[in-house]
Amino acid sequence: MNAQSNFIVRAARWFDPRGRSLSTWGFMINRLTALGLTFYLFLHLITLGQLAQGPDAYDNFLKLTESPLYKIGELAVVAAVFLHGLNGVRIVITSFGIAVPRQREIFISAMVLGLIAIIIFGLRMFTA
Repeated sequence: MNAQSNFIVRAARWFDPRGRSLSTWGFMINRLTALGLTFYLFLHLITLGQLAQGPDAYDNFLKLTESPLYKIGELAVVAAVFLHGLNGVRIVITSFGIAVPRQREIFISAMVLGLIAIIIFGLRMFTA
């Protein structure tokens, strides 16, 4: 097996959900949402660059934001913020040695709260 195929196999295993512990899921959610939010930051900066091209370019961008695909992307950003933020609070709490034996319950609670917040935001966004 060469180095490139070995890398592909290892990368594919990283996304294999079988046999993962809950703490591994927390780690993966935190990393993936961090990557997504970093990507969003670059897109946001590019969007702000539209302001420098004049009012017509920005008005055209605002028309784009009315598309359903854009709204789904916006919901994905909000979901990443909620999940990353709540998971980060869990990490901070346990890093200070607080409630370490209750990490599982804290993680499940944080993800349920995040899911509720995402659903509420999504309903308000798509029905307003």
